[in-house]
Amino acid sequence: MSISNLLVQYFLNLIKWIVCPLVFMSIMSGVISMKDIKKVGSIGGKAVLYYMVTTAFAVSIGLVFANLFKGFFPVLQTTDLTFKAKDPVSFMDTLVGIFPSNFIAPFVTANMLQIIVASLIIGFAMIMIGDNSGNDSRAIKTLNDICIKAMEMILKLSPIGVFCLLCPVIAENGTAVLGSLAMVLLAAYICYIIHAVLVYSTMVRTFSGISPLKFFKGMMPAMMFAFSSASSVGTLPLNMECADKLGAKKEIYSFVLPLGATINMDGTAIYQGVCSIFIASCFGIDLTLNQMLTIVLTATLASIGTAGVPGAGVVMLAMVLESVGLPVEGIALVAGVDRIFDMGRTVVNITGDASCAVVISSIESRKV
Repeated sequence: MSISNLLVQYFLNLIKWIVCPLVFMSIMSGVISMKDIKKVGSIGGKAVLYYMVTTAFAVSIGLVFANLFKGFFPVLQTTDLTFKAKDPVSFMDTLVGIFPSNFIAPFVTANMLQIIVASLIIGFAMIMIGDNSGNDSRAIKTLNDICIKAMEMILKLSPIGVFCLLCPVIAENGTAVLGSLAMVLLAAYICYIIHAVLVYSTMVRTFSGISPLKFFKGMMPAMMFAFSSASSVGTLPLNMECADKLGAKKEIYSFVLPLGATINMDGTAIYQGVCSIFIASCFGIDLTLNQMLTIVLTATLASIGTAGVPGAGVVMLAMVLESVGLPVEGIALVAGVDRIFDMGRTVVNITGDASCAVVISSIESRKV
């Protein structure tokens, strides 16, 4: 095995290694933070429902436009990234299979849907038994922070890993691969804009009576910072300020926005949908309707496990690819321009958080 292939295996193995514990701990940490739902009544339920619905719309939009752009995506000729498609699994079998029958098996087989369900069950169980001292919550948060830090360390190796993976691909296929990345970026940014303009504008206009122009003008400072920093968590203080100026109540946005920074990743969901179609196309694979529905389900659930830090989308993409049997090696085809993807998807993420805070504030105001 050459040094190049050895480095590739190191990088891919580390990515696969961190995905399972990162998803498990991130989701549990996010669920435990929902203990405030008991204090704010129905606000938490409305926020989670809003986030899940908009995320489902996001990944669906991503899949639709990626399929429209599919004709511009190349089919790789290289033998270095070979892949044999797995036998298709029906959507009903997928729904049944999301409930684990063994605690360890989901981690061994990297069954992400089962890991997500397991983390949700344990997280809610921890809330129900209570934690007066807060030690359990702090322990989970610490483990989550450790996983995030490990992820950041692994992602620092991505330039080397991506370089070693792309060299043989470009050597075999020429500049067609690089040219196709521009089309993938274009498809993703079109989806970002459409989702923000149609979904968020409709929600804010319908439930809050705020014009889309006023909303996006008020959000501009946070959107610009998110674009440059590519960090939902880092944009949180500025996002709170913008939400406050748009009329959101402090007791609502102080809960909804941090929750959204953990579980609401519409931009990341779009990215996962677009990149899944692109990677499948590069390997000459036509995804079935059941596989696309699985991507929608997985990406929607995975959004609550995506850390609000730069580069986390690459790790979550690996999870989505595995859920439909696509090769994790395919992330090398988009990882080189992930920062450009990340800037746009972070803007969508934080804008969705703010729209949720504004909408729920208006709904709660009508109850008074």
